[in-house]
Amino acid sequence: MSTSDPRHYDVIIAPVITEKATTASEHNQVVFKVARTATKPEIKEAVEKLFDVKVKAVNTLVRKGKTKFFRGRRGTLSDIKKAIVTLEEGHRIDVTTGL
Repeated sequence: MSTSDPRHYDVIIAPVITEKATTASEHNQVVFKVARTATKPEIKEAVEKLFDVKVKAVNTLVRKGKTKFFRGRRGTLSDIKKAIVTLEEGHRIDVTTGL
């Protein structure tokens, strides 16, 4: 495809590698941590351009930051936006390899 736009790297921050994300990959889904301001069309375009795949659907969620204690001091983890990207049949993304 065409050369990737640097803005796509600002939309997709990192893949999420958890047990739940691994089981989702069996259903042709990939989970990414994305920018808080990213919209579903932007996420779809970024994934299609960066990984050269066809995206069927994008679902997003915002996990609210938790309050944690570290050495007796209270701190708040920031909110994280995640995108669950469903790929068309026959397309794959191997998130264990780098981009």
